[in-house]
Amino acid sequence: MCNRYVTPDQAAVERYWHIGRQNPPKLWGPQVHPRGLGPFIRASERGQELVVGQWALIPPFANSPKLAYSTNTARAEELAQKSTFRQAWARGQRCIILAESFDEPCWESGTNVWWRFRRTDGAPWGLAGLWNTWIRGETSEVVESYTMLTLNADAHALMNRMHKPDPSKPPHAQDKRSVIPIALSDVDQWLNGSQEAATALFVLPPPGAFDAEPLESPRQSSLV
Repeated sequence: MCNRYVTPDQAAVERYWHIGRQNPPKLWGPQVHPRGLGPFIRASERGQELVVGQWALIPPFANSPKLAYSTNTARAEELAQKSTFRQAWARGQRCIILAESFDEPCWESGTNVWWRFRRTDGAPWGLAGLWNTWIRGETSEVVESYTMLTLNADAHALMNRMHKPDPSKPPHAQDKRSVIPIALSDVDQWLNGSQEAATALFVLPPPGAFDAEPLESPRQSSLV
């Protein structure tokens, strides 16, 4: 699963998604790690809005925005069952996470080599996510947060090469994961469609959609 990604700048967001000029949020950093701040688009009464929030969804029942477990990614196949994400999924709190690129670890050499994934057409990624607004009871502090959805990629020719193999599982059932890109033409369906319409977008892109390359050689990685 993705644990770090690079965001587009605000000019690129305005240019590609035509959003941000009317409700410019606070600025965000270029590289986002779990619990860092990143931009996302969600539906609003005005149509769509650009929001900056914590990359690690805070469920309604949380006592603190910092949880003892990871919530920056969520398995799309389990959204209705997982208590952390169930309410956001049921309420249609879907969002588009904005990314220029994202990184995944490849262990084919026996050690971790980070690969960077861009789109072959040079456009930014819009990745499927869920959001939640959490309010601290004693202070009424509002914290926006989001999680990135992932899909099983065991049969994907490229994404099944990523992540460390689990020796306890057979090669055909490793539960390798991939992000879920949302095409620009499908943004409204993802943000405003029914749950069934949204689920129909749980599709892995073809390997040719990815411009992927290692950020370092296996030897360089082993020396770090």
